[in-house]
Amino acid sequence: MDKPVIVTVDDDPGVSRAVARDLRRRYGQQYRIVRAEAADQGMEAVKEMRLRGDDVAAILADYRMPQMNGVQFLEAAMDMYPYARRVLLTAYADTDAAIQAINVVDLDHYLLKPWDPPEEKFYPVIDGQLDAWHRTERIEVAELRVVGDRWSAPSYKVREFLARSHVPYQWLLAEDPEGAELVAAVGADCRLPLVVTADGVSMQSPDQASLASAVGLSTTPATDFYDLIVIGGGPAGLGAAVYGASEGLNTVLIEAHASGGQAGQSSRIENYLGFPDGVSGQQLTDRARRQALKFGAELLSAQKVSHLEPRGQARVVGFKDGGEIAAHAVILATGVTYRRLEAPGLDDFVGRGVFYGAALTEAPSCKDSEVYIVGAANSAGQAAVYLAGFASKVHLLVRGDGLEKSMSHYLIEQINALPNIEVHFQTQITSAAGDGHLERLTLSTKGEEWVAETQWLFAFIGAEPFTSWLGDTIERDDKGFVLTGPDLVQGGKRPRNWTLRREPYFLETNVPGVLAAGDVRAESIKRVASAVGEGAMAVALVHRYLEKQ
Repeated sequence: MDKPVIVTVDDDPGVSRAVARDLRRRYGQQYRIVRAEAADQGMEAVKEMRLRGDDVAAILADYRMPQMNGVQFLEAAMDMYPYARRVLLTAYADTDAAIQAINVVDLDHYLLKPWDPPEEKFYPVIDGQLDAWHRTERIEVAELRVVGDRWSAPSYKVREFLARSHVPYQWLLAEDPEGAELVAAVGADCRLPLVVTADGVSMQSPDQASLASAVGLSTTPATDFYDLIVIGGGPAGLGAAVYGASEGLNTVLIEAHASGGQAGQSSRIENYLGFPDGVSGQQLTDRARRQALKFGAELLSAQKVSHLEPRGQARVVGFKDGGEIAAHAVILATGVTYRRLEAPGLDDFVGRGVFYGAALTEAPSCKDSEVYIVGAANSAGQAAVYLAGFASKVHLLVRGDGLEKSMSHYLIEQINALPNIEVHFQTQITSAAGDGHLERLTLSTKGEEWVAETQWLFAFIGAEPFTSWLGDTIERDDKGFVLTGPDLVQGGKRPRNWTLRREPYFLETNVPGVLAAGDVRAESIKRVASAVGEGAMAVALVHRYLEKQ
């Protein structure tokens, strides 16, 4: 088989030779290095390789080229090699442009010139990109097709589940020619949304469990007893699954929807350690999911839990659709959900113009429209910055009189720098109206009402923990957050029979062998990094607990 190719394009002959030299020195044995000194020459080379059937692993393009800049080059190359890793070569003065380009072509990395010595500044980056390319499934398979109505909540739920589960699909409107043909093939009584798999199997208005099974996601546990059960697939749960499985525990993670939690819906997280260019929530959580699978963790999707019960030394978890599994220990990482807005009319348009969370699948449809976002925390700020790349204008509705107390400084600066974002302080929604979907909002700013014509509202207000299913088994505060460690002691409810009394126990619940991590825990810091850290710490405490049994 021919060697995969690394392409480098730079109009500076000296830099171009230096890049090719360093690449050949390290990667010449396994890869063919193709060098071009002009954008058009590089594009012709990429087209020829595509026609010959060559495999391109990575493309390195200089930002400043006269015919087309590096971002434009990478964007054009993506059409022919969507799986190739994309690296932008840039001078220090162009770093702001490079960071902005991340949102345009989803850059994998940008490299500052010069990078001497390459052993420290060049090779580690390229090593990581090539490793990621090798781990990417590049077999082109027929797409799943989803047929539905534009303003349909069930259609939105199917598309959102597939997108968050990283399942590629083609979205077709029922009135479009191809969509209409598929509906006609099923029959006049076809119920939308219609999902047609690559091998021609059709599903009408499928539930999440059926859809998950159809696209190859695991929904049934492989055994009935584990060392560790992790409930919740957000950052805390994924962190616990990675550390639990990597340290030899037979681990299963249970997620009611798609892995990622609220973090998985974030358009870009820029303050997470180790990602100086930022990373989308989907990218981060997908990497964590693949990492957990690599270490042998079992991941169950679209499985809702119904109860947790101690039975002797076992901790038993029941499923809503029947059946149960048990383990020595359980980590609760169910996270939180966004609270619903209470204005009259809004509930009628959920999934039909009103969305709770980022709803990234809807972003392209917002092009040239005015979009409204409710919230003042980082999630709302990230959504505003992301949607500003599609919408003609983004209105951020904030109940308070400022953002400084609830939003990171870097996000406030980005919002202030974007001309098509307007922040409305001391503003609330009083009602919503529309015919079949959201068409207008009535807003109140400092007591004065005004009407906004819009089809798009994204809400990020507060959080409610998913803990009602725990019943009286696990102690919680009056808001439903799980009490752990010192909070239990302060409430006069020190953990009963817990064997680690002299050890740190800030994640331990009132039931021995059951811990809580991440946003679901009372008094936790609501940040992705802290959630991952708590997931890892919970596994360390599980080990200590098991040693005492």
